[in-house]
Amino acid sequence: MEELGRATTSWTQTHLHDLPDVILTNIFAAVIDTRTRNSMSLVSQRWLALERSTRTTLSLRGNVRDLFLIPTCFQSITHLDLSLISPWGFSLLDPSSSPSDPYLISHRLSQAFPSLTSLTLYARTPSTLQLLAPRWPNLRQANLVRWHQRAASLPLGSDFISLFESCPSLSSLDLSHFYCWTEDLPPALQAYPSTAASLTRLNLLTLASPEGFKSHELIAISMACPNLHHLLAACMFHPGYVDFVGDDALLALAVNCPRLSLLHLADTSSLSGTRGDPENDGFTHEDARIARSTLEELFAGLPLLEELTLNVCQNVRDAGPALEVLRYKCPRLSSLTLGQFHGICIGTGTHLDGVALCVWLQSLSIKNCADLTDSSLVAISRGCWRLVKFEIQGCKRITETGMTKFAGILRPTLIDVSISCCKHLDASSSLRALEPIRDRIQRLHIDCIWAGDWLDRSDCLAKIVHDFDLNEFEEEEASELGHPAGYVNFLAQNQSRDGDSRDTKRKKKCKYSADEGCSYNRSNGNGFWSRTWKRLHYLSLWISVGQLLSPLPMAGLENCPVLEEIRIRVEGDCRRRPKPSEPAFGLSSLVCYPQLKKMQLDCGDTIGYALTAPAGHMDLSLWERFYLNGIANLNLSELDYWPPQDRDVNQRILSLPAAGLLGECLTLRKLFIHGTANEHFMNFLLNIPNLRDAQLREDYYPAPENDMSTEMRVDSCSRFEDALNKHHIPD
Repeated sequence: MEELGRATTSWTQTHLHDLPDVILTNIFAAVIDTRTRNSMSLVSQRWLALERSTRTTLSLRGNVRDLFLIPTCFQSITHLDLSLISPWGFSLLDPSSSPSDPYLISHRLSQAFPSLTSLTLYARTPSTLQLLAPRWPNLRQANLVRWHQRAASLPLGSDFISLFESCPSLSSLDLSHFYCWTEDLPPALQAYPSTAASLTRLNLLTLASPEGFKSHELIAISMACPNLHHLLAACMFHPGYVDFVGDDALLALAVNCPRLSLLHLADTSSLSGTRGDPENDGFTHEDARIARSTLEELFAGLPLLEELTLNVCQNVRDAGPALEVLRYKCPRLSSLTLGQFHGICIGTGTHLDGVALCVWLQSLSIKNCADLTDSSLVAISRGCWRLVKFEIQGCKRITETGMTKFAGILRPTLIDVSISCCKHLDASSSLRALEPIRDRIQRLHIDCIWAGDWLDRSDCLAKIVHDFDLNEFEEEEASELGHPAGYVNFLAQNQSRDGDSRDTKRKKKCKYSADEGCSYNRSNGNGFWSRTWKRLHYLSLWISVGQLLSPLPMAGLENCPVLEEIRIRVEGDCRRRPKPSEPAFGLSSLVCYPQLKKMQLDCGDTIGYALTAPAGHMDLSLWERFYLNGIANLNLSELDYWPPQDRDVNQRILSLPAAGLLGECLTLRKLFIHGTANEHFMNFLLNIPNLRDAQLREDYYPAPENDMSTEMRVDSCSRFEDALNKHHIPD
């Protein structure tokens, strides 16, 4: 016993910082979260040195005018992000935004980060890369960012010449947020063949050109980069345009780039994210010029394919037989996205066909498939039994019954679901269809459409209660009226008659056991059945302008105990909408989610009057008040907000009511406003005690070249940042 006591005493005197540096280094390297690493570095000088020596990723947010603040202790950094340097949107080495010598800045950065292999940079002009690229000749990954229009006076390829010339080992180039001309890239790649041959990843999903990359450009890129493993490109598939992407371009990809493991070709119209019309029959006026034999040769020529996206936005008919080739020619395929493909699965009888034969799929996205039916969906679930992620969009023949069977069959694996723009699947029916996986699903997107105007129908149902005894219905029978069963019970239990009968029915056992996440909520006394989405941590919503968010919890999402992030996209034309009958959009209804910390509120596709609105119409400031009212009731730590816009002036401007309401969000630590604002409006944000990171970002194309005199400029941003940095932040 004495020996055990001595051992215990010896053990209690051993601390974590007594571990050898080799072990501690491995522990530090395994920690990814930035705030956690910062906290660890405060323990001791030894831990500080270990943290700095093991950090490999860093994002700088400061102003380049503070040259002396560039950190020099991160000598092991390999991935550096300079795209968020303030004032955002200006060239890093632009003398107008920094009084420091551009050569001195570039030299200081190269000394501070000598081991750099990956760079993310806002390159508004070619001069930025001309100064920085030679500093890191071993650069292997480059992610360029620019939201302004390309200067017409620049020669073709001038944006890339410095990068390709100085970094011959470049293996990855991401231009998805870099707005250039599509004809710029092919000549630059052809001028530097060794650099082009070293590229293995190329992301060209840019919206700079409404037509995307043409056929001859795509062929030229594939010929210049024969070693590509990943290729993502925005293309023009419409046969009405000259040099559209068709059979020739697809066959050239298979011949020139046989090592492709990821191929993502999307029509530019599909990249805007604008929701389609659910009433559309699903067929376009013209067919894509892509033959079945072409698809089969494409699949046969890419045996290493693991992820495939073909979002054509033009009819590809009778695609099922061609997709069956994927099973045998592309055995590694795990992710598939098809847009405007028809006949992908017939689903009759027990015979599997089409895409249902792709048994190795873990992710499947089907968009605008006109003839996809419930039986097709069931066949896909039987064949693709490994699916973890499923997205369905614009398929008007799919119903709640089909989705329920689909989810039930895939219950062991399915955790990520997106249902959008399907005529027969509104918010309530989508949530009911996912009942079989409600206790497993982790990520979800639905459209906030309340069938037949959900709120108005609730009044109709209240009248039915007076005429019928709803206590005669079982839970599942009541839900067939088009409302959550709990809402029916709520109406029934608030009637004055048959109180004893109600108490008897209230004690009936729910068909869902407690283990499945369904329990009766007696605490609120309203008679609702509380169905728990116990693993849902991310929720994405689409909602039409003028509609309310308030019915969302009542529609079936009342209990989400671990929901931590939500994205809300509002879309529509405010100018044609009457004034809302309610004073608020309904953000206050989200207080029922206790762990909600992150929100993206995207009103960027909400169009209205920025200036004086005609009589009887609301301007955008009043619409912003409507959408942001109640946000202060949420305990958010991060918020990304896209203000509504007036496209006639091509600006997204934060209004006075919006600034005041955002200033009441006292728990915010990070606030990105994807637009601009008047300087005195931004002063409202200084009232947020814990605000650590605030930024204005004009990340929409084309970004305004010249801001108005009353909006944020370089000096205004500097004054706001200085005031923000004077805050005392408790932690």
